[in-house]
Amino acid sequence: MKALVYHGPGQKAWEEIPDPTIQAPTDVVVQVDTTTICGSDLHILKGDVPAVKPGRVLGHEAVGTITQIGDAVTTLAVGDRVIVSCIKSCGKCSFCKTGIYSHCLGDEGASGMGWIFGHLIDGTQAEYVRVPYAENSVYKVPAGVPDDHAIMLSDILPTGFEIGVLYGQVKPGDVVAVVGTGPVGLAAIMTAGLQGAARIIAIDLDANRREQAHKFGATHDVDPRAADWKQQVLALTDGLGVDVAIEAVGVPATFGTCVDIVRPGGNIANVGVHGAPVELPIQNLWIHNINISMGLVNTNTLSMLLNLVAEKKLPVDLMATHYFTLDQMMEAYDTFARAAETKALKVILTRS
Repeated sequence: MKALVYHGPGQKAWEEIPDPTIQAPTDVVVQVDTTTICGSDLHILKGDVPAVKPGRVLGHEAVGTITQIGDAVTTLAVGDRVIVSCIKSCGKCSFCKTGIYSHCLGDEGASGMGWIFGHLIDGTQAEYVRVPYAENSVYKVPAGVPDDHAIMLSDILPTGFEIGVLYGQVKPGDVVAVVGTGPVGLAAIMTAGLQGAARIIAIDLDANRREQAHKFGATHDVDPRAADWKQQVLALTDGLGVDVAIEAVGVPATFGTCVDIVRPGGNIANVGVHGAPVELPIQNLWIHNINISMGLVNTNTLSMLLNLVAEKKLPVDLMATHYFTLDQMMEAYDTFARAAETKALKVILTRS
């Protein structure tokens, strides 16, 4: 089969590799019908995730058709159309039993690490992918939900909702600022309303993404390059700052933006994948009773979000902006990496 293979920082290739096979009784093999590219993949290519070694197939998001099942798999069948979650779940360990799938103790990839696709085992930017612990790690797609909607549930929707909105403790009436309106930031924006946010402020350098954010539920937007950007944000609150600041980029400057605008007693929810240390001005934060949360998505809300998508309660149809076939993988990466120029949100790759 063909797959997108990582060969070290800045190096990747769409090349021929052996097809995946069943390795454990709980595995399935999925024909990848649709996949996409995540900002985390770009972080890997920059060398920000050293656990990813040369030779690894990248990607952790897919919708596809099961082609093989292991002997222990009883609730799935060949031909089932499924979403592949970006996080494994053995379903048996203490973490999985409490919904913290991101630290599944199953030994696939590494015990204690739920994100394995395109990280510790071969991923989904390929024609086929092996999925371990399949009965707990794939989700059947309801009839009527197209692939380019379902793919948003592999990672970005649960990530924005769980790590941004839920960890940020968004509650009815809150003013929420989302710093960085790429796909995950937009996912946080579109799900903040589920918790009753009254105002949602999109903060981004990119004018197109600020404009797009309104389609996903943002009520206001702010350009952080404006001399009075902070005053603009405070004017949308009671003057004391936002209740919740969600960081969705993964660089020190955007975390600093969140620190600058959160109110006393407020919450900073870090969603972005950071590749460098961030200065934490704890000497100022402690006295203002600031709560800081962060984490790797669990995808334990995937089923609930899938129900909302199936009922067209979330505008996921607006997320996909560019379409390619799998054999155009290199072109798709180039388009996604130049998002400010190409105006890409999510690029969708499908079987030709």
